[in-house]
Amino acid sequence: MTRMTAARAAVEILKREGVTHAFGLPGAAINPFYAALREGGGIDHVLARHVEGASHMAEGYTRTRPGNIGVCIGTSGPAGTDMITGLYSASADSIPILCITGQAPVARLHKEDFQAVDITSIAEPVTKMAMTVLEPAQVPGAFQQAFHLMRSGRPGPVLIDLPVDVQQTEIEFDPETYQPLPVHKPTASRAQIEKALDMLARAERPLIVAGGGIINADAAELLVEFAELTGIPVVPTLMGWGAIGDDHPLMAGMVGLQTAHRYGNATLLESDFVLGIGNRWANRHTGGLDTYRRGRTFVHVDIEPTQIGRVFAPDYGIVSDARAALELFVEVARERTLPDRAEWAESCRARRRTMQRRTDFDDTPIKPQRVYQEMNRAFGPNTRYVTTIGLSQIAAAQFLHVYKPRHWINCGQAGPLGWTAPAAVGVCVADPEANVVALSGDYDFQFMIEELAVGAQFNIPYVHVVVNNAYLGLIRQAQRGFDMDYCVQLSFDNVNSPELGGYGVDHVKVAEGLGCKAIRVFDPDDLLPAFEKARSLMAEFRVPVIVEVILERVTNISMGAAEIDSVVEFEELATRPEHAPTAVLALERS
Repeated sequence: MTRMTAARAAVEILKREGVTHAFGLPGAAINPFYAALREGGGIDHVLARHVEGASHMAEGYTRTRPGNIGVCIGTSGPAGTDMITGLYSASADSIPILCITGQAPVARLHKEDFQAVDITSIAEPVTKMAMTVLEPAQVPGAFQQAFHLMRSGRPGPVLIDLPVDVQQTEIEFDPETYQPLPVHKPTASRAQIEKALDMLARAERPLIVAGGGIINADAAELLVEFAELTGIPVVPTLMGWGAIGDDHPLMAGMVGLQTAHRYGNATLLESDFVLGIGNRWANRHTGGLDTYRRGRTFVHVDIEPTQIGRVFAPDYGIVSDARAALELFVEVARERTLPDRAEWAESCRARRRTMQRRTDFDDTPIKPQRVYQEMNRAFGPNTRYVTTIGLSQIAAAQFLHVYKPRHWINCGQAGPLGWTAPAAVGVCVADPEANVVALSGDYDFQFMIEELAVGAQFNIPYVHVVVNNAYLGLIRQAQRGFDMDYCVQLSFDNVNSPELGGYGVDHVKVAEGLGCKAIRVFDPDDLLPAFEKARSLMAEFRVPVIVEVILERVTNISMGAAEIDSVVEFEELATRPEHAPTAVLALERS
């Protein structure tokens, strides 16, 4: 056996569990752990500017590659409470991250010590495990269990809280003989898959709803193989976008009240059978359940038993990891004579051809739809897009194109403002050669703008598109139902930047002050050159490059309040072929 501090044992376990990067901020109560990080080597550390930022960096890191687990580290007290938003975000989207916090000495936990807080009680609702380790000899077991839980069943985050004296106490631990615990994932039976395929065979207009569980299970190729075997069109959810490429003939569009396509909603409403795999039936996807369910049979496959029937009772439920289920779906489908779905699939493609929203606006100030049209042209099919919430995210989901799994990296359920910039840093650390493009509205960008300095300090290059209407745009649009426009305007006359014309914060100056490069665009014809210049600057200086686009103040983006059959469209359809997005043109050429 080897004698070492409990903190050093924790570091050795991290390395043997595959951790190579961590994000965080040191402090007095976590300094023993940082000392162990320095002594142990093998784990690169990125210094965040805000502890919440570190948690979102860990999320971005995890979401980028199969098997990744992002680690975020902070000291006692407010560091842990700052990371709660990241834990909530990770929990909501089934993302495993490990949050490690320092804590006051064990003997002073009940004495209201400086920066001592019961962080485990605070974190329990948004983690798979939250534990303050009171005995040094329990540290190895706590970390071993953390990785087991994060990887087993429905993935999710864990918080381990380490009192400073626990970290410093020496224990007996042999890292050379350490073994991770076996991972448990439920697996569908062949009988269950056969029954689901029997039900599917009786349908005339079936669809597959592909959720984020397929991405988490690294099962996108199996999904596409199953869709091609059966000829069934696929509707990805927001978290499943990229599981089937936007240019695939069986990609039927997204469904929902906001992040949806007109043709996707129309196709769902025409269907008579829905096979959901790795999805949650989230309310932004379904809208009102009576409309969503009417006239359709549902089979639901999910890794978490309590998800079956949580939103509504399916006609048949299967508890299984998405990859395990799809392996069997493919195996059984190959053995069967399957119904011909060509006519149904072609009708879905026809809706896609004829129900595109228009993007080719030449207006100044710029309409947001034009921004996404030019992004599609500039950034290409290998781009990893990173974004969180707001009209910018909703419009992006309606107009951008995603061709591969883990190339749409989005905080889906929690949607905290400020998530985008730190998450993009985590994505770049996980895949340093990637083309990463972050997208923010002005308010999301301002929330955690300090994290741009991390990209500058550590030479983490990516392009950050900021669409600026000087509004809380999504809230402003929601306030139409209350006949008000109240407390949502970010505009003011900036005495230091009169050229902004009342658009308020000079994001270019702020970004440059944080060590980044920045470009501002007023004219739609300058968008494509600006994106090309941004990529050139990024390659030359190896820092984040911001492209701020000055938008028209008010644009209402297509969305519905309650039902997917009554989404309000504020702009006309694309009527000419040249209006159609690139992916549709490529699909037609194929």
